[in-house]
Amino acid sequence: MKTRFNSYDITCGVAELQRLIGLRVNQVYDIDNKTYLFRLHGGGASEKVTLLIESGTRFHTTAFEWPKNVVPSGFSMKLRKHLKNKRLERISQLATDRIVDFQFGTGEAAYHVLLELYDRGNIILTDYEQIILYILRPHTEGECLRFAVREKYPSGRAQVGNIELSEEALREIIEQSNVGEGLKRILLPVLGCGPAVIEHVLIEHGIENCVVSAQQEQTETSKANRCKKNRRSSQISRADTKLFDFATDLPLLVKAIQSARDIMDLGQKGNCKGFIIQIKEEKPSSTESTDHFYRNVEFHPYLFSQHKKMPFKEYNTFMEAVDEFFSTQESQKIDMKTLQQEREALKKLSNVKNDHTRRLEELNKVQDLDKKKAELITCNQSLVDKAILAIQSAIASQLSWPDIQELVKEAQANGDIVARSIKKLKLEINHISLLLTDPYKCGNEYLNDENGADNDDSLLIDVDLALSAWANACRYYDLKRSAALKEKKTIDASQKALKSAERKTQQTLKEVRTISNIAKARKVFWFEKFFWFVSSENYLIIGGRDAQQNELIVKRYMRPKDVYVHADIQGASSVIIRNSTGGDIPPKTLLEAGTMAISYSVAWDAKVVTNSYWVYSDQVSKTAPTGEYLGTGSFMIRGKKNFLPSCHLIMGLSILFKLEDSFIQRHVGERKIRSTEDAIDQENVKQPEITYTDPNQITELNDANSDSAINVFPNTEVKVEHDTGRITIKTELLGEDIKTNIIESQHDNPINEEDAVIIKAAPSRKKNQQTKKRKECKGHMEKADLERLQNNSPEIQPINSSKVKRGQKGKLKKMKQKYKDQDDEEREIRMMILNSSGKDKLKINNDKDEDKPNISNKIAPVEKLETAIPKNQIEIEENDDLPITTDADLLDSLTGVPFDDDEVLFAIPVVAPYQALQQYKFKVKLTPGTGKRGKAAKLALSIFSKDKACNNREKDLLKSIKDEALARNIPGKVKISAPMLQKLRK
Repeated sequence: MKTRFNSYDITCGVAELQRLIGLRVNQVYDIDNKTYLFRLHGGGASEKVTLLIESGTRFHTTAFEWPKNVVPSGFSMKLRKHLKNKRLERISQLATDRIVDFQFGTGEAAYHVLLELYDRGNIILTDYEQIILYILRPHTEGECLRFAVREKYPSGRAQVGNIELSEEALREIIEQSNVGEGLKRILLPVLGCGPAVIEHVLIEHGIENCVVSAQQEQTETSKANRCKKNRRSSQISRADTKLFDFATDLPLLVKAIQSARDIMDLGQKGNCKGFIIQIKEEKPSSTESTDHFYRNVEFHPYLFSQHKKMPFKEYNTFMEAVDEFFSTQESQKIDMKTLQQEREALKKLSNVKNDHTRRLEELNKVQDLDKKKAELITCNQSLVDKAILAIQSAIASQLSWPDIQELVKEAQANGDIVARSIKKLKLEINHISLLLTDPYKCGNEYLNDENGADNDDSLLIDVDLALSAWANACRYYDLKRSAALKEKKTIDASQKALKSAERKTQQTLKEVRTISNIAKARKVFWFEKFFWFVSSENYLIIGGRDAQQNELIVKRYMRPKDVYVHADIQGASSVIIRNSTGGDIPPKTLLEAGTMAISYSVAWDAKVVTNSYWVYSDQVSKTAPTGEYLGTGSFMIRGKKNFLPSCHLIMGLSILFKLEDSFIQRHVGERKIRSTEDAIDQENVKQPEITYTDPNQITELNDANSDSAINVFPNTEVKVEHDTGRITIKTELLGEDIKTNIIESQHDNPINEEDAVIIKAAPSRKKNQQTKKRKECKGHMEKADLERLQNNSPEIQPINSSKVKRGQKGKLKKMKQKYKDQDDEEREIRMMILNSSGKDKLKINNDKDEDKPNISNKIAPVEKLETAIPKNQIEIEENDDLPITTDADLLDSLTGVPFDDDEVLFAIPVVAPYQALQQYKFKVKLTPGTGKRGKAAKLALSIFSKDKACNNREKDLLKSIKDEALARNIPGKVKISAPMLQKLRK
């Protein structure tokens, strides 16, 4: 299979890409450490072209969307620095060597990108004087030639092929070649036009099979020079080769080189078409019919003679053919893998069938042999009885076994017919071996030729000395009947085994083809390179895996209406809630995003429950205070931090299914924002319990298993009074609610890193007293609720008990008691405090009034958020192309609750806070533990596939999920929880 450009490909490619001259470099990206994309565009509204180059392999324009690296490499940044907005002035090939020179800019502002397409390949960036500014693969050649930064690139070392060879030059080259060497190998390093062109012209002139003969060595000098080479060269003696004859073949070779010159001239004009050469691969099948597909093996700018009999696809340009060839390689690999799996499955079936046939043949042979032995004993009954009697007499005479052996040999020497029929004594088992033949066919009881060799019709038979000849014959007839019975049983069992094997093979073939189709249809979404999930209210939430991704999602993926979520703990991910609706983010989504930020931090392994916070996107900045520097993944948070309740470390692993477009409408509204009224009507509502967990912190504990809970988020502002250094906390009960006065810290100017105040929760010293107070507070609340229930307030509407499940009446009564005295105004105020979507946020008075302790009257100090910073900062361009916009249509096409009659295209594993997965069809709970991620992921997949509700299509989709995709988003070592887990493990 062809994997890289040859000399003729480079010539045609360089000629075709001359149309790009004059375009400017808009951006440079890297696909991997060897492949780079140059985004080119012209002035005004002209075309945009993407040029792809790969070290040692290829260069071409591409129309496909290639996956770019998340963070640009150092080489990409160097190319951006020097080539950005530079005009592409020249594309040339150095001599006839496999080196391409891309020149950007003119004069002293010119830069060259040199692409080497031989050996291990290389990409070199040089200035106008060919001084190396950056090199992909530094190395040395010999002792004095060094390829490194600040060295001059030796462009003069490029090889020059001579296509203008005369007849005398050709004669000399052939005379100096090795004995038995073919013309293609001789001309390849001389002409410099590529192996495909040489093979084509040799075939066209009928000299492709000529080899050099020993008689063509004419000079003593050439003989001496080739003495050592001829020891290693092999004499070619194939039937399809012939010796090169100077008289008849040399003129043909001259014409062939002239044809090669014409083909090279055609390639330099840049008008070549593209051809992909293919091989027909038959798909094996257990039925009579066979299917096939075409596998791409080579790409060429010319349809050469050696490929005319092969299937091929033709394209308008060579660049288009190359782009198609390399872009479909992944699909081709999937097809070949599927083909290999099908062949292995059918090979197993074939082995079962062959084993069945072999066993039946052996049983038939055993029956035929036993029958023949019985018949021969019957035909030679007298001889067999005499042989048995002779040996029994010798044994009765108490002769030793060696003496009996000597006695038989003496009788055989004397010509005794009975003795000569005895070939072996097996006295240890009381048997003798007799050589018997059919006397009716041969006319004698015993036959052998004059040399003593046995006749072909004779057969060596074991005879039991304890039985007569007739009894021995009966014994062999019994063995024959036993083998026949065994054959019948084998046939019956084998038929069942064959049917089972065929059924399994058909199932395997179906699964392999289904998984192959799923893999081809599988679309990798842009957000899958991050930590991600879809919240229970249909918001896409993404988080960075490392400092580089944290930098990326803030600078490229965070939009004005989005919300930034983080936690002041080591390793916490920068989380972005993508606000596609433009309204306020609901509290439940905020809490789920906070759970994600905490879980992807050291808190998971340490099993520490802590708080996260959220801010608006305009509060996150990359601008550092004067004299400070922000590394990769570090940002400035300006203004108020909105702290969330303590997040429980409970994640879940589930599966999202991609719906076919016509089935999306059936699932609209599965993940929607639920108001307070919706929460009351839910079947599984649990009233949140307010507990004091620390003097400096009030936490609302929400049931992680509840589908929807009412989350009361305290509005927290962080300020410090540097005049007194005092931090005060005030809490008071307002009716049934608890309001928390904001921890305030005031500072006139943004603080530096040295002045930053870190507020940590101190350990509680009065735990028993707090527990007692909580119980008393809860008791008072329950007593008040009971009194309200006894009043039978007419404002509460009756609930239809027929729609309420068993065990839910009491919960609904409590909810009615809780909210029966709440009017519309109070509900609106509470919703504003909760910062719920669809309501206006509570406005804060910005007047400088110190008499209002609960309202922030100054901008909170700037606080710096830091994550792990690498030694070298990697820059991200601000004007990079924006990613694909995530909208509601994309999220609506993903469902966790597919119907049985839905058409689902593929499955996507998702790791999310467990409360966001409550409605999903397949889910397991993940908590910090000691289990490995990969093992937990495989166990979860096994649980899903063995679920009774899992249909065949869903099982196929689950099998197509790769193990690395399933486990890559699990936070760390885990404990997996699911119904019937212990039974499954057993």
